Amino acid sequence: MKKLAIVLCIVAFISACGGAGSDKKATDPYDSKSTTANGNPSYDPNRGEGKFTKVDVGATVDATLAANGEKVYGVKCSSCHKLTEEKLVGPGWKGVTSRHSGVWIMNFITNTDEMLNKDPKAQAQLEICLVRMPNQNLSDDDARALYEFQRKNDGVK
Repeated sequence: MKKLAIVLCIVAFISACGGAGSDKKATDPYDSKSTTANGNPSYDPNRGEGKFTKVDVGATVDATLAANGEKVYGVKCSSCHKLTEEKLVGPGWKGVTSRHSGVWIMNFITNTDEMLNKDPKAQAQLEICLVRMPNQNLSDDDARALYEFQRKNDGVK
């Protein structure tokens, strides 16, 4: 009886391990290497995965928005992100607006789960930090204020 149980466990283990990835489609629409019929990439890693396609910013920081963003940072972000280049749990924010577009940042902070699942830049950050950023359920207005605070932190006057 004991031998039968061991054999069944081995068979179950082998069958569970077999065929990994065989269900995957030949072209993953979110794979940055896949292309559409006309040869264009089907995923734009500079855009991100979300609803924002454009973020209007002025030449100078909107002080009111930045102040609101600082409040959001204090409540939702400061426990994991420093305002310097130093990594805490997540990456430091210094220079974030020069490393990523406003559209990418806005999509990431409002659609975190999808970005971490599909976006190559977000996945690379996850490999460094080893902790998934939780979805903070930020409103579009809070996300925009937070982006303006990031711009201020990066030295935009």
